[in-house]
Amino acid sequence: MPHPATASLPDDPALLRIEGPIATITLNRPAAFNAIDLSIAKKLEQLGAQVEANDDVRVLIIEGEGRAFCGGGDLQTIGAAAAADNIAPVVGEMLSHYHAFITTLRRMPKIVLASVHGSAAGAGLSLAFVADLCISAQDARFTPAYAKLGVSPDGGGTVGVAASVGARRALQIFLAEDNFTAAQAYDWGLVAKVVPAAELKTATRELALRLAQNAPAALAATKALIHRAHVTPIEAQLDAERDAIIDCMHTDEFRVAVKKFTSKGK
Repeated sequence: MPHPATASLPDDPALLRIEGPIATITLNRPAAFNAIDLSIAKKLEQLGAQVEANDDVRVLIIEGEGRAFCGGGDLQTIGAAAAADNIAPVVGEMLSHYHAFITTLRRMPKIVLASVHGSAAGAGLSLAFVADLCISAQDARFTPAYAKLGVSPDGGGTVGVAASVGARRALQIFLAEDNFTAAQAYDWGLVAKVVPAAELKTATRELALRLAQNAPAALAATKALIHRAHVTPIEAQLDAERDAIIDCMHTDEFRVAVKKFTSKGK
């Protein structure tokens, strides 16, 4: 077995490891419940770019170290900025790096799988649901948190949640829910699978391996088509579907698969 590739040091605010077709980014500020500050935002932007550029990776898992997935934006940083009356430059710089990471997650031709345990609050909730898919421990809690602080969502929260549940449920989640359970998130279509906490790591890996079985061309095209469907006129979307399926049919994976289906002896 080759050693997993790493692109980070053990005390970095976010860690990357790559094992075959599966990359894992671990939020690594456990003492702060993996809250998003400038240091982790910069590191995530860097690691996201590395994953996007790696053609061997088909699936990216995002997880949190310690007791929580992600507690949201770092209120120490934001509170200090508010006290010093320099919110715009401080939060602006942090979000320029963090939002570059979120943009990369959406753009990369790999499936992004959030693996949530403990708490996903504020920007942590946004991250869980801006990922392409989310798997959750049974005892995880999702806390919108923004309304309680008198602010609107960030980190792609309005993108992932609204695309998954529609405008009305998204408004309910962000403005009228203190928190909700993994079971509720599953019922609302935000979570693909709920498993006992002790099984989360194993179940995440199994789902990632299942996703990684997809041919890269099919995986990339399916993700791109689905994320643009709601903003694309039907004729343009059907043209994009036509172009993508023809591209996929030019791959060796398709030729092998279709031969298997059409040959009598399988």
